[in-house]
Amino acid sequence: MSWCFGIVNHRLAEIFFNKSKSGQIKILGHCNVKKKEYKTKQEQKWIVIDTRKIKVVYRNKKYKLIE
Repeated sequence: MSWCFGIVNHRLAEIFFNKSKSGQIKILGHCNVKKKEYKTKQEQKWIVIDTRKIKVVYRNKKYKLIE
């Protein structure tokens, strides 16, 4: 299981996922967080980088990646 930061329903969140050998990503869950909880420069940098790439909509117990 891996995780990254992302935007879920217009909020910052940690996204937990599994990546198969074929490159398919299956999102297992998410947890909404606040940016001020992460104080180190490295964590702040991860937030900026990840949120540019990953945007997700969670609706009816299903995740949909937004491009």
